Amino acid sequence: MNVKHISSTLKTLFTRLVIPAVAAMSISAHAAQPLKIGYSDWPGWVAWQVAIDKGWFKEAGVAVDFEWFDYSASMDAFSAGKIDAVTMTNGDALVTGAAGGKSVMIMLTDYSNGNDMIVAKPGIKSLKDLKGKKVAVEEGLVEHLLLLNGLKKAGMKESDVTLVNAKTNEMPQVLATGDVSAIGAWQPIAGQAMKSLPGSRPVYTSADEPGLIYDVLAVNPASAQQRKAEWLKVVKVWDRVVHYINDPKTQPDAVKIMAARVGVTPQVYLPLLKGTKLLSLADGKKIYVKGPGFASLYGSSKVADDFNVANGVYKAHQDIDSYLDSSFTNAK
Repeated sequence: MNVKHISSTLKTLFTRLVIPAVAAMSISAHAAQPLKIGYSDWPGWVAWQVAIDKGWFKEAGVAVDFEWFDYSASMDAFSAGKIDAVTMTNGDALVTGAAGGKSVMIMLTDYSNGNDMIVAKPGIKSLKDLKGKKVAVEEGLVEHLLLLNGLKKAGMKESDVTLVNAKTNEMPQVLATGDVSAIGAWQPIAGQAMKSLPGSRPVYTSADEPGLIYDVLAVNPASAQQRKAEWLKVVKVWDRVVHYINDPKTQPDAVKIMAARVGVTPQVYLPLLKGTKLLSLADGKKIYVKGPGFASLYGSSKVADDFNVANGVYKAHQDIDSYLDSSFTNAK
């Protein structure tokens, strides 16, 4: 028996069979890595829970791992590269990007339609009544932007009120016990604030300026490019989610799923959902069209960028176009 020949034959077999098999396993393992998405308790993002619980991603042929966070922690995880994508506002996508956590917004989930609000003490009926008074907001965040937008529409300037900087989650106590006349907060914190001070009411909300606050799925640019086919499948699932939530026949089940995710009853959760305008992909296509106003994601993001620079959130204006990729929403 020729030992050398046997050795050569084994080497050839190893090269032809084992090495390709290992390589295939490596490629397969990479392909099997689920897309990691961070989400938090805003209704437009909790909506993904419907698809998770119903197994719709598996049906669509895409492996997705949704990780639950507090909102700020989700953005931190994205910036640290621990997740591939995160749900956040268009303005916060610019903030994270300016700090080094660049993303591309591949689809819209919703816009705030009343859940963000300026809540005033009893006796104050409009923003004009706040002239010369103190208003508490978390400076540099979205309620600060909402206040400035409202003041401008009321023919007022920021200098017409005295800003008091406070944490958003502390606003119920600030309104009830502080010497401020109004606060800025989003739901459910805004509702808690009104409950803490009977007679207090919203004097301006995000429903007064649709498109001021868009909510998006923002993806790491490399992941969006290298795994586009998978992200396209994720985006297509979204339309199924919106239909299931909006259909009167299935909405009770959807609300039950969403309420369970955040630990409240469906009765408590339904009003929060109604303060959020969920956007279908058809809606999203229109909003991705470049324009100067709030009807455009570009226009809204430009306003957010100007606000962020003016308030020292970051120094240099961002290239808005580089943050937007409509190809996922527009895909057939």
